[in-house]
Amino acid sequence: MRPVRWDEHDDRGSLTVELVLLSPILVVVALTLVVFGRLSEARQQVVEASRAGAEAAATASTAVAGRSASATSAVANLVGRTHTCAHVEVSTDTSHFAAGGYVTVHVACDVVLSDLAVPGVPGSTVVSASATAPIDPYRTVG
Repeated sequence: MRPVRWDEHDDRGSLTVELVLLSPILVVVALTLVVFGRLSEARQQVVEASRAGAEAAATASTAVAGRSASATSAVANLVGRTHTCAHVEVSTDTSHFAAGGYVTVHVACDVVLSDLAVPGVPGSTVVSASATAPIDPYRTVG
């Protein structure tokens, strides 16, 4: 039987150790990127929905029709696009609904993050945006 020689420059097995140590870190980094991507996409969609709702409300003939049009337009802009928003909340401020006035629409969306299971990330978070659209000063408002 030959004696086993210890060579301090022997690298056998070091790749396995590096892989075992780095794999969980790389998975967490990848999941964190997915979380930030999902939040960024949700933010963009909510901003677009609030703008669409404000424009729809500003072109309505009455304040009541403006509230209805803004909610319909904002929700239609968010529904069916992705699974980003779990619950959508739309509020419309028509207190300045007059010729030359403005309409403000606030949209809030619950973004579900629990399916990603990233350590330190909450199960869901709220993304919100507001948009204001002017009402034409030369039109009649009912």
